[in-house]
Amino acid sequence: MFLTISLTGNDERPATDLGFLLHKHPEKAQAFSTSYGDAHVFYPEASAQICTAALLLEVDPVALVRRAKGQGKDRGGAPDAALAQYVNDRPYAASSLLAVALRTVFSSALRGECRTHPERAAAPLPLRIEVPVLPARGGAGLVRALFEPLGWTVGAEPIALDPRFPEWGDSRYVRLTLEGELRLSDALRHLYVLLPVLDDSKHYWISPDEVDKLLRFGEGWLENHPEQQLIASRYLSRRWALTRQAMERLELARLADADDIEVEEIDNAVDETTDTEEKPAPLAAQRRDAILEALRSAGAARVLDLGCGQGQLVGELLKDARFTEIVGVDVSVRALHTASRRLRLEQMGEHRAARVKLLQGSLTYTDTRLKGYDAAVLSEVVEHLDLPRLPALEYAVFGAARPGTVVVTTPNSEYNVRWETLPAGHVRHADHRFEWTRAEFREWADRVARRHGYDVAYVPVGPDDPEVGPPTQLATFTLQQITHTARTAQTAQTAQTVQTPKEESAA
Repeated sequence: MFLTISLTGNDERPATDLGFLLHKHPEKAQAFSTSYGDAHVFYPEASAQICTAALLLEVDPVALVRRAKGQGKDRGGAPDAALAQYVNDRPYAASSLLAVALRTVFSSALRGECRTHPERAAAPLPLRIEVPVLPARGGAGLVRALFEPLGWTVGAEPIALDPRFPEWGDSRYVRLTLEGELRLSDALRHLYVLLPVLDDSKHYWISPDEVDKLLRFGEGWLENHPEQQLIASRYLSRRWALTRQAMERLELARLADADDIEVEEIDNAVDETTDTEEKPAPLAAQRRDAILEALRSAGAARVLDLGCGQGQLVGELLKDARFTEIVGVDVSVRALHTASRRLRLEQMGEHRAARVKLLQGSLTYTDTRLKGYDAAVLSEVVEHLDLPRLPALEYAVFGAARPGTVVVTTPNSEYNVRWETLPAGHVRHADHRFEWTRAEFREWADRVARRHGYDVAYVPVGPDDPEVGPPTQLATFTLQQITHTARTAQTAQTAQTVQTPKEESAA
């Protein structure tokens, strides 16, 4: 069985860095012994522009059968069962055998370790992975369903049973290509888990420690994968007790790792209370309440939740009938799948479902679908963008979409000193590109308001510390045309109220 990993590069960042990341020299062909045969690593091409590492696993069918019998897997069966143990697809098609070889040969790369190029190991790289023959129980559609939510562009070409007889149809094998910008360690972990899942036939005995292995190599991506249940079940050979254990632990990991929940855990560590005091609501809940209040005060009915994540705010908006149309937008297809499950969209009544829509899209590009709404919310979103990309978001939201009201929340970095569990100088979440002080946030918001014709007002969210301010800062932008209309209506109402006594007196 065969697999290649390719990296594209340039003169400044040569593709041959792949050799450092994999800890295998491009000018050498190396062999490694496994329990089922020999694994070979070599480089068909290695230049500054393109570097390809190949893993070839030569499986010894006799050793494979002996190991299976030693683990109690020789169950007998049909008369030709003995022959089938020796004549099968194991030496040729990617399976759990290849996954084990990946772990054996590229163990350091799987952990993301590279002493010579740590910055390259930690950064997304333009990768291309090819597996010429991959068993896929579920077909090309399942291959895409497993890899596309992880950020891959997937090519899954079915392999015909026999090209000479097309009427026989396709086999259960596909020719797989994956392209995308991901960390090498993430790419290897995806392969390690999903190759045996697609094959759906592990070659070794499944023990309880396989749950730990699944969670370890699935950390950071499996807890939010839309096919999580299928992955866990197949990886654990459909052992119900182990699958249930894995799903329970994945749910805990998902709750701990989700943006809103992770911040919530830190939030709950603040404002220590005595046994007799009432425990304050989590900051995440206070933040949603403040956003809802701002939207209600603005009289908004059609609302955009930009960067909706897993749909927590969308769910709260759905509870209030005054919000007649709610659109959640996120760049992550995986997050949208999770939001759909969380909201139970497929089980929702027709009238309620008509009020909500989830869209995939980037907030740094203009999108005509987002025009004409009463309000838009950017809740804990701006800090996830690199500062040079903020002007693109500003124009897309305030310049192009141009809703009547925009509500923005973001952490107040001054308050971070109050988090006992947060090391000095650290941001609250690993994906935050920055966190603003109150003065920095107001400077940015005032500039955006002036440039795009909005008025802006500020509200603290959470306990407002007299020294460092609140943990979350909220700004409400109101389009000046709407502000002017509201003021004119208020002035007219006041004039009518003043005029009425005079008319009564004259009468």
